[in-house]
Amino acid sequence: MKDQYIYGRGAQINPDNPFDTNSYGNKGLIWDDDDEIQAHKKTEYIRVYPKTILTKVDSPDIGISYSMNPYQGCEHGCVYCYARNTHTYWGYSAGIEFEQKILVKESAPEILEKKLKSKKWKPAPIMFSGNTDCYQPGEKKYRLTRRMLEILWRYRHPVGLITKNALINRDIDILTDLAKESLVHVAISITSFDEEVRRRLEPRTSSGAKRIQIVEKLSNAGIPVTVIFAPIIPSINDSEVFDIAKASADAGAVRMHHTIVRLNGAVAEIFQDWLRKNYPDRYDRVIHQIESCHGGKLNDSRFGTRMRGEGNYAKIISQQLKLAKEKYFSGRVMPQYNLSLYSKYRDRQLELF
Repeated sequence: MKDQYIYGRGAQINPDNPFDTNSYGNKGLIWDDDDEIQAHKKTEYIRVYPKTILTKVDSPDIGISYSMNPYQGCEHGCVYCYARNTHTYWGYSAGIEFEQKILVKESAPEILEKKLKSKKWKPAPIMFSGNTDCYQPGEKKYRLTRRMLEILWRYRHPVGLITKNALINRDIDILTDLAKESLVHVAISITSFDEEVRRRLEPRTSSGAKRIQIVEKLSNAGIPVTVIFAPIIPSINDSEVFDIAKASADAGAVRMHHTIVRLNGAVAEIFQDWLRKNYPDRYDRVIHQIESCHGGKLNDSRFGTRMRGEGNYAKIISQQLKLAKEKYFSGRVMPQYNLSLYSKYRDRQLELF
């Protein structure tokens, strides 16, 4: 038997689902032959039909009212992703299955439109990708994000998007229309310009250089863009603060945010396994520095501190970001969402009834 690395996947294990009485048993995934390895490289798309698509966001750390995710699970395979824990609610593992078994919410556009038609609905910014990336590879086939954007534009409803995939360029036409009416904000997440790090950390995402090109293309089209340097991982990508800030500003980004990595639930086990296999020489240092940001723990669910961390290391990072913003983003302002157009441009046919 042999212990192999599954290239093309971020997670290398399938931790047990806490809601499942069955155990995966061999969490180390030691395989007898390459056929078993190849099986875990294949992605399976599973159609589901939820009753709702909008989730009320109560966290003061996010700064938006609602989120929606047309896909559950994410093929990008970011090993640190906090959304991995939500896959267990659907009966899957937060590990390889999170990036291998993608649930496609095929009725999402119809559910969204029904909500926007409701007499009780009051316009408030809705954010794509509060959980999983709306432009992950499956979007090229299913086009759920595109269809939902068309509905939002029809009703002149404000929307935000977060992605790390160049597929967003496909929808630049409708995003431009939304931007002209101050109805859209786009955030591009960048983790590293080091391709070796990016391929190990986020195996099926667009490269850092490509993401900067996305920022430039969207900005040139008049679409306001925020760059999110996230997550900052000690001794992995924390040396790139000023490089990413300068490149983002040069490409036209309006502002820049950051988060410190936190490893809640099964993500801790997945990340620790990944770290041992990819950077064994840095393992102790990385883990101890992460713990120093979260009160001696790897996980942190406290509002106000969970995203930015605390302690000396987190303070140093925050100071670096402050300097970078002052140097590269001074005077730039993100336009406010226009909430006044929704009722004015509502589906006119409804007024006939």
